[in-house]
Amino acid sequence: MEQILINGIAADYVSATDRGLHYGDGIFETIACIGGQPVFLAQHLHRMAQGAHRLDISFPGEQLFRGDIGRLLAGRQGDSVIKLMLTRGPGQRGYRCDTRQTPTRLSMLSDWPAHISRWRQQGINARFCKTPVSTNPALQGIKSLNRLENVLASNELGADADEGFMSNTDGHIIEGTMSNIFAIMDATLVTPDLSQGGIEGIMREQIIALAADNNIKLQIRPIDREELLLSRELFVCNSLIGICPVRQIEQQAFETGTMTDTINELLQRRIDADAKAAA
Repeated sequence: MEQILINGIAADYVSATDRGLHYGDGIFETIACIGGQPVFLAQHLHRMAQGAHRLDISFPGEQLFRGDIGRLLAGRQGDSVIKLMLTRGPGQRGYRCDTRQTPTRLSMLSDWPAHISRWRQQGINARFCKTPVSTNPALQGIKSLNRLENVLASNELGADADEGFMSNTDGHIIEGTMSNIFAIMDATLVTPDLSQGGIEGIMREQIIALAADNNIKLQIRPIDREELLLSRELFVCNSLIGICPVRQIEQQAFETGTMTDTINELLQRRIDADAKAAA
C-alpha cells in the first residue's frame, strides 16, 4: 500500500506541465525505514541538496522533507520504504528553464519488498548487460529522475537474473542496474571508480568508511568483466538490501566468504545504530 504527499498534501498526481514528467528534470532518494525509523536520513537529504544545487533546482530545505516523512511514518512500527522526489516543477514547454520556478516535492511511503530477505539470505544471480552507462561528468553522481539506461538494462535480465551489471563504453564495470558493486580480490576490497559515471550510493559510502575504520584494505579503481569473474567473493549493495552476496554471474559461481560476512556484520551495526539514534 502506498501513501503519497505532493508538496505536503495527500495526492497521487502532478501537473501535466511538470518538468520532471517532460524531461526527467529532478532528483530522488530511496530510503529504508527499519522499525519505523529512516536509515541514514541525514546522508540522503545531504545528497539530495547537493544534487539540487548542481542542477540549479531550488531546494525546499530538509525540514519540509523531514516533516513529510514524519507524517508518512506516524504510527508505523514495521519496515517500509520512503521515496523522496524533487522536480523543477511546472513550466513552459522547451528545454530552457526558469531556475526561480517553484519545485514540486513528492514523498511516498511503500511497503517493504518481500524479496529482500530472500536475496540477503540466499544471494542473487546476475548477468552482464549490453546497455552501457553514459559517461558525462556534468551529471556524474546525480541521482536524477532520468533512469532510462537502468530501465533498458533491467529489461535485459529475463527470468534467471535478479540484477545486471552495467559497463561504460570502455568496458569497465560501473554499477548494477540498482546497486553498487564490491569484489574481494587478493584479500582486498575493490569497488569500481565512479569518477566518470554511476551513482555513489549511500551504502557504498558507508562500506568505504567502515573499511577505513577497520583496517580493511580497499581499492577504488577500474574493473573489467574478466577481472570481476576472477573475484574470490562478490556482493552488491544499496539502501534497501544493505549487502547482498552474488551467487552467480551467468555461468560463473561464487561463494559467500568471510570478508563479505565481516563487512555485512559491520554495516548492520552502523544501520542499527543510525536507526536507534533516530528513534
